[in-house]
Amino acid sequence: MFNHFSRSSRLFAGAITILAVGVMHTAKAAGFPDKPITFINPYAAGGPADILARIVAKQMSEALGQSIIIQSKPGGGASIGAEYVARAKPDGYTVLFGTAAAHVVTPLMQKVPYDGLKDFTFVGMVGNIPNVLTVAADSGLTSVDELIKDSQANPEKYTYASAGNGSSPHLTGENFKQKTQARLLHVPYKGAAPASTDLAGGLVKVGFLNLPAVLPFIKQGKLHALAIAANKRSPALPDVPTMDELGYDGFKGSSWYSMAVPANTPKDVVDTLYGALKKVSENPDTIAMYEKQGVEPFLMDSKTASDFVAQDRERIEKLLNAANITNQ
Repeated sequence: MFNHFSRSSRLFAGAITILAVGVMHTAKAAGFPDKPITFINPYAAGGPADILARIVAKQMSEALGQSIIIQSKPGGGASIGAEYVARAKPDGYTVLFGTAAAHVVTPLMQKVPYDGLKDFTFVGMVGNIPNVLTVAADSGLTSVDELIKDSQANPEKYTYASAGNGSSPHLTGENFKQKTQARLLHVPYKGAAPASTDLAGGLVKVGFLNLPAVLPFIKQGKLHALAIAANKRSPALPDVPTMDELGYDGFKGSSWYSMAVPANTPKDVVDTLYGALKKVSENPDTIAMYEKQGVEPFLMDSKTASDFVAQDRERIEKLLNAANITNQ
């Protein structure tokens, strides 16, 4: 009798302990977030990722009832910021505002201390930003055809800026060279912000940069937009034709932006973050701000985003091999 009672007591006590732990875990998850969240921007401040992150952070902060801090950790083809998040505590308070460079391209091009897919759980996709072909306003160039012909006649004359090796602007530039036989020399930067500044200043001749980075300079008259590398014209630049309209069929170049947390972050925390992101993304005010910056809404949930990135990895790997792009 005593042994039976002791065994029953132990089982009961164990059940109570498990229940208590479960309640504590639920209570903790229900309290998320109870302190500020940090968005890590793996590019230089002032670039497209920074601009988009600030739009999202402001409204997600209101939805979550907590402040969101944006911290830039540029360099290494976005790998420095990505590694920082991959090694962070998986509690939802450190979020990577990443792109294909951080998750796919840089890990394909060079050895990095993290896996772009396995070391992260995607919260969701945020937006898609087209690249725009721009030249300095005083370059004398008024069309894509003129750029191609003049670069072929003067192969040492033209340099093009990108946000870094393997970035979407880099891939777009190499694709442009392949399809048109233009003669351009790649100049990588640590983000679109410094690249667009040097482009506007005439230190480089051509840019295939994300629209938000060059839009202020276009509006100021310092840069001239020749074409948008997208399926349709951008509401931010309605008078600028697409590459397809100009006869360069199938020429696309854009950057998707995602939110990701370290792998093993609790699902309910990820769901909470995605719920706030979804609310923000469907807000008419957000959509209006996106449109003003040339950002296309690109909302996807965690599973859909993860599948999308895996598929995009296959596409990008083929492109890198075809263009013979390696770490430079």
